[in-house]
Amino acid sequence: MFKGNRYYLQKMKDNADFILEHMQDISQEELEATPVLLDSMMLRLVQISEDARNISDAFKTLNKEIPWTDIYGLRNRIVHDYGNVDLGIIYDTLTNDIPKIKEFLEESLFSAE
Repeated sequence: MFKGNRYYLQKMKDNADFILEHMQDISQEELEATPVLLDSMMLRLVQISEDARNISDAFKTLNKEIPWTDIYGLRNRIVHDYGNVDLGIIYDTLTNDIPKIKEFLEESLFSAE
């Protein structure tokens, strides 16, 4: 089975939906005080990054408004330096960046090959 852009964009959107559902009305303090939630959210960010890596270069070139390099960089920080990740950046990503990325993903799913 060929897994093209649409497949990976859908997976990214599913993870964004999960994040938004579970982060609704959650403060940074609550996130930091709930290890299971924090781990789950960071895993979802890693999954988004892994799927983003599988999007074609042509698609990324046409959609430069998405900070592809930042998405990969955050994944690397989480995976390789888990205990020292700035949780303020994680919280900001979850609450500010993920809604924007989700909106982009919803629009992109209509045009993805």
